[in-house]
Amino acid sequence: MKISPFNPQSACSEGDTNTSAARQDWIDQSHDKKTKDVLAQDSRHFLHQAMSTPCLDALVAAKGVYLEDLAGHKYMDFHGNNVHQLGHGHPHVIAKIQAQLADLPFAPRRFTHQVAVDCAAKLTSIAGESLNRVLFAPGGTSVVGMALKLARHVTGNAKVISLWDSFHGASMDAISVGGEACFRESMGPLMAGVERIPPAVSYRGALPSPDGSDLHYADYLEYVIEKEGGVGAFIAEAVRNTDVQVPSKAYWKRVREICDRHNVLLILDDIPNGMGRTGHWFSHQYYGIEPDILCIGKGLGAGVVPFAAMLTRDEYNTAEQVSLGHYTHEKSPIGCAAALAMIEVIERDNLLEKTRQDHEFVKARLADLAAKFPIIGDVRGVGMLWGIELVTDPIKKTRALVQAEQVMYRCLALGLSFKVSQGNVLQLSPPLIITRSELSEALDILEQALSELEFTAPK
Repeated sequence: MKISPFNPQSACSEGDTNTSAARQDWIDQSHDKKTKDVLAQDSRHFLHQAMSTPCLDALVAAKGVYLEDLAGHKYMDFHGNNVHQLGHGHPHVIAKIQAQLADLPFAPRRFTHQVAVDCAAKLTSIAGESLNRVLFAPGGTSVVGMALKLARHVTGNAKVISLWDSFHGASMDAISVGGEACFRESMGPLMAGVERIPPAVSYRGALPSPDGSDLHYADYLEYVIEKEGGVGAFIAEAVRNTDVQVPSKAYWKRVREICDRHNVLLILDDIPNGMGRTGHWFSHQYYGIEPDILCIGKGLGAGVVPFAAMLTRDEYNTAEQVSLGHYTHEKSPIGCAAALAMIEVIERDNLLEKTRQDHEFVKARLADLAAKFPIIGDVRGVGMLWGIELVTDPIKKTRALVQAEQVMYRCLALGLSFKVSQGNVLQLSPPLIITRSELSEALDILEQALSELEFTAPK
């Protein structure tokens, strides 16, 4: 298997680099012959792409907090592609899906069914008073496309403002409004009318503020809206998932006011972070605002079924002559059953409150680690979403690219899986169902891996 040399400058912002020498070392040293054979077959049969090939490992099972590979090694899953709020294979979800399979496995377009109606009604009840209209789709990228089309229809304006380094999916329209270069590379002309602005980043922002405030990033949004003209929508994640950026509540309050003032629809992409990861059903509830259009997915299918939804206001129910979605599995009975089961478990087990309590525990543990290890430049997070930024120089904030990989692979060897974003941010997304003892064990593994690094911060 040919591996290109690791180029720190090209480290992908979405996830850890799968073509580094460290990935090859992991394959060579950590896997038995059977696993290597499966990885070789995967490499031979699948079209190669960034962050997918060569694969990390070969799995045979996923249950609860744990993944199990072909050799019998278990990993606590702190990545999960953000679908595993209930862990893997939750018994209540599996039972509901099995019952739905036996009853109504598929509904052709033009037909509805009670499970779809119940799912839509439940989502509107937990999303907010005015988000009372729903469209389903097979995945989050599709929902983003529907939201962009609806915004054009409602406002009559085609231009969109988004954030640099954002991720909204991998289709052409989604990468057009996304801000990650690794998805746009070699793609040529994309969707016209997209303007990108800097995200509200506290640690290494493009427009740093002496007092640490991020309100000027919102002011820049208004500046671009006024200068550009014809803007119909601003799309963003309320909390950026990839390298975990948590803007202030004041920032989002001002963004909401700016969008209202200029008749720009606010589209919030809560696909990775909705369904409880912030300790609220949806991230906008953490900030005390409400979007015009809400995009959700990933965890909505409870880690079993690809399923997503767009929620919006009743006043925007004006596109009856436009096919905003029109997907084959638009009202998937299996997807709806999984989503309802997901919500039932979160409510039954009081997981939103548990997540808020776990937030305080993780915050304190990571603060201790930051005080202990000078390589940790910044810790940020909310609920069960955390980013730990490693730097080789705390003043210059030089990204610790090699060390981040070393920590990741050492944690894998010790039984903890997560991804690295921006080349140096350890991104931790544990399931909401994780026990306090499991959470402690995972953070102990991280501490051990950090303690084994041979690193001294510059004076």
